[in-house]
Amino acid sequence: MNDQEIKRALDQHWAASDAYDFEEEHQIYLDDAVLEYPQSGERISGRYKIQASRTAQPNKKRFDVRRIVGSGDLWVTEYVLTYDGKPSYTVSIMEFRDGKVVRETQYFGDPFPPGPSRSQWVEQIV
Repeated sequence: MNDQEIKRALDQHWAASDAYDFEEEHQIYLDDAVLEYPQSGERISGRYKIQASRTAQPNKKRFDVRRIVGSGDLWVTEYVLTYDGKPSYTVSIMEFRDGKVVRETQYFGDPFPPGPSRSQWVEQIV
């Protein structure tokens, strides 16, 4: 796959994630893909286990992609994942092999109030 095809596959993946289309969401993964959540110390091995773990989550989720950057076999998506109305700023790092994701690592950051010591240099983003 070339970069444009991978970008289209990523756009479809995130749109399917937001639409709760678990079948389409997981088409992007190889059968032996690995997903890691370093902050919780979890690793899920295998496309079907990744899909099952996401299908079992009771939370209402929304995905708002801010940007996707990458080329070749390494792609990064920055997005806001909202669980039950609470946003978490998220980065997904995906490594591709043969046009499919072989490894994904996701990092989550909760919002925090702005620091008063830097307020004179800051403009708020939405």
